[in-house]
Formats: sequence, structure tokens, C-alpha cells
Amino acid sequence: MVKKDQLAMLGEEHPAWLLVRRLDFWLYYIAYFCGGTIGLVYSNNLGQIAESLGQSSNTTTLVTLYSSFSFFGRLLSAAPDYIRAKVFFARTGWLAIGLVPTPIAFFLLVASGNGVALHIGTALVGLSSGFIFAAAVSITSELFGPNSIGVNHNILITNIPIGSLVYGVLAAVVYDSNVSSSLNIITDSAVCMGRKCYHLTFLWWGCLSVLGLTSSLLLFLRTRHAYDQFEAKRISTT
Repeated sequence: MVKKDQLAMLGEEHPAWLLVRRLDFWLYYIAYFCGGTIGLVYSNNLGQIAESLGQSSNTTTLVTLYSSFSFFGRLLSAAPDYIRAKVFFARTGWLAIGLVPTPIAFFLLVASGNGVALHIGTALVGLSSGFIFAAAVSITSELFGPNSIGVNHNILITNIPIGSLVYGVLAAVVYDSNVSSSLNIITDSAVCMGRKCYHLTFLWWGCLSVLGLTSSLLLFLRTRHAYDQFEAKRISTT
């Protein structure tokens, strides 16, 4: 699987019909789907997650924390270009590294539902998501061609609405199955309180993010040779 139909070189143009036939694209798609998209869905549910864990008063802090670390993640995605002269590493390898915080965050939330774990988990998810969102544009261009990036990247990010639907429904089903019998007097809606509301969801998201990490590692192994060749050629011409 690692060597079958590997990319021969970086920057080779891939029209849409060829893109969807490449294993590398689907490994990339799964890595994004099970990484950055999960982080985005987590942020969309952050208010309800905080409420269920008794952290409603910290919702603003948590949203700010996610946004701030997402910004830092975007900044970090540029680091490979700055340290390239001293340390060269395939950008797909950096993608795999960028995905590592996500499963750590979700398994931390599975293990503990206190405020500290929620804050740390939120920061880690934000950092990872921001890195992936920013790095993905460059990776799409390098793997599948700069001239086709507009179409190809839009095909890639179809995973965002699909993932939002799938992960959102999963979270809703788990949440609704654990709703207490008490009703919110103001909104007359059922509210779930306690770790049980999102415990299974965090476990599922953690396992799926491990799948995304595994997919990114396979993508790195399959594309490392093309990146090494590209870097060797760049050095020889400078």
C-alpha cells in the first residue's frame, strides 16, 4: 500500500477525474475528514459541551481559547518554510504531526470531564485544526498541481459539510439519548447535564482522529520520496 502508484514528483497537475482515482488523495481526504473537520464540529458544539460539563460560565473563555490556538496553529503551519534550510521534512509529515494533538485532546476529555481537561482539550483541538486548515492549501498544491488547486481543494473540502453532518448527528444522538427528564423552564427544551452527554461522542471522535492520523502517516510514507527528490533538485539548482 505504501509503494503502490506513488507520486513520481511534486507539482504534477491532476485534473479532477484523475484526482479522485489516486490513493494519495483519499488518504489525504480521510486525514482532513478525521482531523480538521472534527475539530471544527467540536468548536461548533463547544457551548453545549461546556453547559453539559457545568462550565457554562466559561463558554466565552473556551471559545476565545479555541480561536486563539487555532490562530497559533495557522502560524505554526508556516514554520516548515522558515526552518527548511536547517531541517527539511515533507509537508505531509508536518500534517501528521499537526494531527497528533486531536486524539490526545479527545482521549483526555474521555478520561476526565473537569474544567482543566476541557480547557486543555479545547486548546489542543484548536491548535491542530488551525494547523491543518492552513497547511492543507499548500499540500494540495504540492501533491496535485498548482494550476488545479482551485478545483482540487474545493473537492477536498467537501469533507467539511459531510463531516459536519455526520459528526453533528452522532453528537446529537448521543446527547439526546442521555437527556435528563428535567426541562429548561425558559426554553422548554430538554437539557443533558454531566459527562455522559458527550463521553461516548468524545470516544468516537478520538478513535476517528486516530484513523485520520494513521491515514496521514501513510500519506507521508507514500509521498516522502517525491518530497526528497524535490528538495534535492531545489538544492542543486541554488
